[in-house]
Amino acid sequence: MRSPAVLLIHSFLLQLAAYIVRPTSAYRAIELGVDPRLVGLIAASFALLPLVVAVSIGRWNDRGHVMPSLVIGGALMTGAGVGIHLWSGGLASLLMWNAVVGLGHLLAVVGQQTLVARLGRERLDSAFGTYTFAASLGQAGAPLVLAAVGGSAVVPDTGLLFLLYTGTCAALLLITGFLPSCRNTGRKDGGGRSLRSALRVPRATGRTMTGAMLLSMLVLAAVDLIQVYLPALGVEREIPSATIGVLLAVRAAATMASRLGLARLAARFGRTRLAAGSAIVAGAAVAALAAPVPVVVSGILLAVAGFALGIGQPLSMSIVTAAAPAGTTSTWLALRLSGNRVGQSLIPAVLSAFTAGLGTGGIFVATGIGLFGTAAAARFLIDDDR
Repeated sequence: MRSPAVLLIHSFLLQLAAYIVRPTSAYRAIELGVDPRLVGLIAASFALLPLVVAVSIGRWNDRGHVMPSLVIGGALMTGAGVGIHLWSGGLASLLMWNAVVGLGHLLAVVGQQTLVARLGRERLDSAFGTYTFAASLGQAGAPLVLAAVGGSAVVPDTGLLFLLYTGTCAALLLITGFLPSCRNTGRKDGGGRSLRSALRVPRATGRTMTGAMLLSMLVLAAVDLIQVYLPALGVEREIPSATIGVLLAVRAAATMASRLGLARLAARFGRTRLAAGSAIVAGAAVAALAAPVPVVVSGILLAVAGFALGIGQPLSMSIVTAAAPAGTTSTWLALRLSGNRVGQSLIPAVLSAFTAGLGTGGIFVATGIGLFGTAAAARFLIDDDR
């Protein structure tokens, strides 16, 4: 893959920006006196437009518009930063600007993943592992920015945070012009096909795609649930918030470590066995968090869970890219992203409804069971042991 450093920096900046603006928008809503029960709408607004247009954006990229997708995505995120800083006087404006951020983020992510798929086609597992490592670094860096700005305050300086977000997006847009071109590296012979034709694949390929998307969806939902419910578990067990922060950092570090070693793991075990095995290990570790164990043991469990969960996202990208027919890679990657958004929206709500009487520990047990089911589905559906 040519000029990998620029693409990795682009990935880092994109996720850093997204993970700064989302919690900052929630803090701004609290400043404005919005009912806390409505703050969740901000997260939903970020995912709303991507759910509607993801596949269309994928088709657009398949027709050779990767660089325009990246440029427009960066421009929308930058413009939304200016708008949210200057004109966010109520919940409606916050929802609107976050929807624009979500659309820009989707355009940029699809463009990035298309570049990785086309320029790193000979080493997919290594390329996607390194790419998602850079993204994870951005996701891990955002809380440090929030902590540095907020200090001991309950509500940080949202104006400063929005300025930092906008500056990050401006830097993202600036380096887009230095990204490697994939104009002559991709297979675009299918770019003119209709959507129905692009999604019509052999049964075996369809099963593989379904298994990869389920893996991606459940793994991402599990990570989100850990982020939300580990602090709640800490409150129940009177674990200091600083300790919970360290535990979450352990999970994030383990996730990044597994992504750097993804190519070696895939070569040794094969993609199908690695997908199923990582989901089983993650499920066991996450479910075990419900047990009343010492904090040190919880840290070990989160390290194991983080390492295993870190495999699912880049591996699913590799599987989808390898299985996609010529000229449809971006479409299938975008469809995978749509599945992720659905999972992030629905799975936490469903689990909360069905485990309401079981306490926070029940969430972890149910998440572990879901990962076991994902492992079984991956072993049955994915046919990609390369």
